[in-house]
Amino acid sequence: MRRWFAPGRVNIIGEHTDYNDGFVLPVALSLGVVCAAGPRADGLVRVSSAQRPGEVVEIGLDDLVAHRDRVPGWARYPLGVVHEFVRRGLPVGGVSLDLDGNVPIGAGLSSSAALCCAVTLALRDLHAPELGERAMIEMAAAAENWYAGVPTGLLDQSASMLCTAGHALFLDMRAVTASTELDHRVAEQIPFDPATHGLALLVADTGHPHDLADGAYARRRAQCESAAAALGVAALRDAGLGDLARLTEETLRRRATHVVTENARVVAVADRLRAAADPRSIGPLLTASHDSLRDDFEVSAPALDLAVSAAVDAGAYGARLIGGGFGGSVLALVDSTAVERTSARIIDRFAVAGLAAPRVFTVEPAAGARRLE
Repeated sequence: MRRWFAPGRVNIIGEHTDYNDGFVLPVALSLGVVCAAGPRADGLVRVSSAQRPGEVVEIGLDDLVAHRDRVPGWARYPLGVVHEFVRRGLPVGGVSLDLDGNVPIGAGLSSSAALCCAVTLALRDLHAPELGERAMIEMAAAAENWYAGVPTGLLDQSASMLCTAGHALFLDMRAVTASTELDHRVAEQIPFDPATHGLALLVADTGHPHDLADGAYARRRAQCESAAAALGVAALRDAGLGDLARLTEETLRRRATHVVTENARVVAVADRLRAAADPRSIGPLLTASHDSLRDDFEVSAPALDLAVSAAVDAGAYGARLIGGGFGGSVLALVDSTAVERTSARIIDRFAVAGLAAPRVFTVEPAAGARRLE
């Protein structure tokens, strides 16, 4: 069996903008999912995971839909990818998929997208080498949307597939959705190497997992669609601050306020990085993003707010929750010399609050999905 790898991702900035046709700025991580895959002659799909010892799922290709409700939640992601190949009439046969990963699950680092992208890349190489990046991104996302029941956009999969080391990836999600080719006009690689500026990206996994399949994410998405409809625009990407007063329903107005201001923050950060500005200058925009996610989009949680406050108090240039929210992780931009101090401050604040110690670690912009051997 050969092996393929796809990374998790962290957004420098740009949360809940992707499904509103907006802008995002992710980087890939060195953490990810490895898929060892090989063909089978019996027409079965066999899935195992090092993180689920003893739990092996076997299912026939013809039973993927009929027996979906019997599939445990963790296995729906890889089986959803197989289903997408079958649904599109691609010549996938029986296959064994052995999975292993080191992206913290539920931490907002896109472990599920990494899993789906690793499996998609493996099946592409084994059965459908003509598939391009655009199709693979769509298929990995569709596996999450339909088979796993999580209504994500294309952000996580695009980041996992397209990111390059030492760069942030500026994505215009409307163009990503509409384009057949993912060239520089759609997916722009912007140099971003914090270490060369004496900086580090610090992630604090609060240990409070989020579950985007529990309905809260879907409700936010539906609220954004309702706000866009009320404003008479195709998506909130098309709205401006001056339009928001027309939203008489307070919740919809606050949801739209976050999306409009977050898009502006993404563009501002991308502009500064393109201009080779000191990355420290983006710090206040990161913290403003968190404030908006907490107050207007209401997807923060006490542990996330505590981690952000502790990081900023320790001297971080900016900090914000990452991922869908409701739990998961916080990203902080800190001096390289302040990593230990900031980590200790966050851990101490959690101890004082009676919370279990978070896992705190640094990340750096890494390469996207690839075959390992």
